[in-house]
Amino acid sequence: MRINLRDLTLEELEEFMTGLGEPAYRGRQVFRWLTRPEVEDFSVMTDLPKSLRARLSGIATVALPQLVERKLSTDGTAKLGLRLSDGEVVECVLIPERDHFTLCVSTQVGCAMGCRFCLTGRMGFRRNLSTGEIVSQVLLARRFMEESGIDDRPLRNLVFMGMGEPLANYRHLVKALKILTHPQGFHFARKRTTVSTVGLVPQMRALAEEFPVALAISLHAPDNDLRSRLIPATRRYPLEEILAACRDYPLRRGARITVEYVLLSGVNDHPWQARRLVEILRGIPVKVNLIPFNPHPELPFKRPSESRVRRFQEIILSEGVVATVRKSKGLDIGAACGQLRAELSLS
Repeated sequence: MRINLRDLTLEELEEFMTGLGEPAYRGRQVFRWLTRPEVEDFSVMTDLPKSLRARLSGIATVALPQLVERKLSTDGTAKLGLRLSDGEVVECVLIPERDHFTLCVSTQVGCAMGCRFCLTGRMGFRRNLSTGEIVSQVLLARRFMEESGIDDRPLRNLVFMGMGEPLANYRHLVKALKILTHPQGFHFARKRTTVSTVGLVPQMRALAEEFPVALAISLHAPDNDLRSRLIPATRRYPLEEILAACRDYPLRRGARITVEYVLLSGVNDHPWQARRLVEILRGIPVKVNLIPFNPHPELPFKRPSESRVRRFQEIILSEGVVATVRKSKGLDIGAACGQLRAELSLS
């Protein structure tokens, strides 16, 4: 099988080229070409010798997944479906902000965490995405923006909060982060690149050592008993261990870890749970992002009332902890938090 050069970091591309008897700078040339959304073969890489382009075509590929679904919400959110080489489909979401766009990136086909309030979890786990499949979501989102004339605001932020648990695909995730933040490539700022996790402690500590970026923790409960019922796969990592890893996580000056908390009516939205949440987070630089549940007929939960959400937020704020309420975008196209399921892969 031909090697997909999109799976390689800059350093690996340089090694690949020297292994072919070429100078290392050829790897840097290819690396820069691979940041362009229109590039899908070697013929367009005009600063490479024709003989090298022909040789690369025989042993390697730079093909992108196929963009097979485009859904545009009334609020400007776009959900994109990407068909992979084996026929599987993943989704990513392009979210409009005031002066930029954020891309919600997937890392797996399906998910093994089994969160009770998430449609992706109901798919089960299919497979990990390769490094190139993760990076390709950025390229196809940019192509979509260019071709649709969607806006002149830049794609500035990346959040790894799409399908899958990012840290369960640790090796490919970190390689993708290195490619996407490299100054000679995509050059996304690390502070604007966020990895979300339900709390896989060993991988949290590994990321802290190897390639720290902004971190978000999907907490959703202030105690281990309720959390283990909502997120069964995290039973082996109690809150005490997750929060200890958060305390040790390296942050740039002024930065905070984001605590994501999906509010489920009558389940985890009681005032005493807000006070308990503040208590367990004490001493950790955090901002709490409250996410009112996005209902679906297949999921056994309800969205809390606005007054109940507001009361929960007020309790947290009263204790001096930053707390915001996420405005759900893309609800009408199944692109909001917990709604990604790649319907095309299920049909």
